[in-house]
Amino acid sequence: FSHHIYITAMHPYERLSLDTVGYIVAIWLMSLHLWMLIKPTESKRFLIKLPRNRVIAPWLMGAGMFWFWLLIAPSGLGPLSKLQMDLGEFNQAKSLLRIIIPIAAVGMITQVKEFLAVRGLGLLALMAAAPLLYGAYLEPPISRLLIPIYAYAMIFGGLFWVGMPFTLRDLITYVTKTEARYRASAIAGFSYGVAVLICAILWW
Repeated sequence: FSHHIYITAMHPYERLSLDTVGYIVAIWLMSLHLWMLIKPTESKRFLIKLPRNRVIAPWLMGAGMFWFWLLIAPSGLGPLSKLQMDLGEFNQAKSLLRIIIPIAAVGMITQVKEFLAVRGLGLLALMAAAPLLYGAYLEPPISRLLIPIYAYAMIFGGLFWVGMPFTLRDLITYVTKTEARYRASAIAGFSYGVAVLICAILWW
């Protein structure tokens, strides 16, 4: 009975298993980089336009802000309250944040035109890193480090993309400058995804 109460009280992030997280990361990495390998011209064109893509920018920022709002959502909202997190000494600020976040989201989407897609992507990267780290936390296989390494890369990149969004533009410019560099980057990303998938199948 006490074990059931403990499981029920666990945050959804804490219920994620290492293999589940591994499959998600593997599918994401393999799909993205396989697209880059199979459709180099199309994918390169999309990536170059991404930093100033005003079509998907509001969706990326809106999704990131909404995800963050779910972490501080009030109780009693059914599925919308599932991701609510304990913020410790910052719990008292939740009620204020629930008002500020939607206002900030609307302000960003309507007023920020420059690199909004990059900022939204950076926010999503920061949000997505947490469940990955929870899934790999205290797991025994040393191969689990593939997940935290990727998660911390997301955090590092996300912080730069939110605060200095031109860094993603510069990275895309560097990677797409030559065909060899672009293909090497795609192969490296795809190989990392394959490594994660193999570990998830065999050891996680």
